[in-house]
Amino acid sequence: MLIAQLSDMHLRPEGQLLYDRIDTAVFLERAVAHVLKLDPQPDVVLMSGDLVEAGRPEEYARLQLLIAPLPMPVYVIPGNHDAREPLRAAFADKGYFPASGFLQYAVDDRPVRLLALDTLVEGKPHGALCATRLAWLEARLDEQPQKPTLLFMHHPPFECGIETFDKSRLLEGADQLAALVRRHGNVERVACGHVHRPIQVRWAGSLASIAPSTAHQATLDLHEHSALTMMMEPPAIALHQWRPGTGLVTHVSYVGDFEGPRPFRKI
Repeated sequence: MLIAQLSDMHLRPEGQLLYDRIDTAVFLERAVAHVLKLDPQPDVVLMSGDLVEAGRPEEYARLQLLIAPLPMPVYVIPGNHDAREPLRAAFADKGYFPASGFLQYAVDDRPVRLLALDTLVEGKPHGALCATRLAWLEARLDEQPQKPTLLFMHHPPFECGIETFDKSRLLEGADQLAALVRRHGNVERVACGHVHRPIQVRWAGSLASIAPSTAHQATLDLHEHSALTMMMEPPAIALHQWRPGTGLVTHVSYVGDFEGPRPFRKI
């Protein structure tokens, strides 16, 4: 099973640039084309939040148009730039969002079970998993305690060393989430977004990772009290491959035109 994770697209309405300089739609088009050229093709695509910039219906309509070429199932969750009800309405035809409440759901028809978590606190940059959301997760984990499982969410539950993002990570429910993951050894990965950088850490007896953005990346600045700045480093996606006997192996796949492939040595 191959899972492609795209994150932090920050789409704006037609004709508008992000920060008056970044055409995030073009970047997403390139990311979609990149996924379509992958061999083997991913079985599913996960989009881990900040799908659009302002949570507007017209932004979600544009998102749907741009991801329409993907032939495999696409599963989305909200980030802090998203809005729950417009997102629910935009993807209602997919059938995986509940009719009301938090945008949490399970995908059970794959070798790796996918559990989507809604960490959105509307109007705030940080994330939360309240008692209701945590109880839902606990019930789902208890249903299939042996099946390999990937949790995907927007806000990382750990500090990454980039101060601005550490102040806006999962601030409510992180300890309770860690306790749940420790109790369920079948959680292979906690896959996050939000930070616009590829990051991995051993966490709660499992592994947690952050996917890069399909557009702009956050500057790698590990100084105390660092300012939030961006870098136009190459956009990328994460690829999580399930290998029986090994587990989930995660790769970073850069989006762009690069020389190669070429042999390491002349034949």
